[in-house]
Amino acid sequence: MTERAAGRFITLEGGEGAGKSTQIARLRAWLERRAHRVITTREPGGSPGAEMIRKLLVEGPVERWDGTTEALLHFAARREHLRSTVWPALERGDWVVSDRFADSTLAYQGYGHGIEPAILEQLYKVAVGDFQPDLTIILDLPIETGLKRAAERRGAETRYENLPLEFHARVREGFLEIAKRAPKRCVVIDATGDVEAITRRIADVVTDRLGA
Repeated sequence: MTERAAGRFITLEGGEGAGKSTQIARLRAWLERRAHRVITTREPGGSPGAEMIRKLLVEGPVERWDGTTEALLHFAARREHLRSTVWPALERGDWVVSDRFADSTLAYQGYGHGIEPAILEQLYKVAVGDFQPDLTIILDLPIETGLKRAAERRGAETRYENLPLEFHARVREGFLEIAKRAPKRCVVIDATGDVEAITRRIADVVTDRLGA
């Protein structure tokens, strides 16, 4: 990726049912009221090729892939997403808000499935290079609450939701550990509260960290 203009890359992370989609839509509207050009996207997915890989990952039986295969698929989709969507937008000066990025791979495939962090780091270098988000917001809530919320909007994409409760506990622990290790980039926000309160908190964080 070449040196970019004034665009910023914000990622929202968290377990199942954390409310990322709702808050991303609200964050986009808030940024647009401040005259920013904004695109919203998601991982896995966010470009035609990456969306094809997404179906392989989020639909079907739990036992379809092991953790290593999942990680490889996620980084293949990520490379295509960055190349086709994220990097061109940032070079135009747009703000990009993504529902998940590489922290989800570390949390789900690393902490959840037990893939060695060194393997994921190598895959990151190959697929992403030195690029990273300007800001990562982690929406945190109890596992049972999140899975209940996720079940209420249940569609075809239930493969990860159907994994054992112990898996989701490791994922939550992973996200919190990621935030501890990267405090300059990551902010944890309690996602159990009122939607409006969470929206205001996110706006405060974006203003404080990125001067939106």
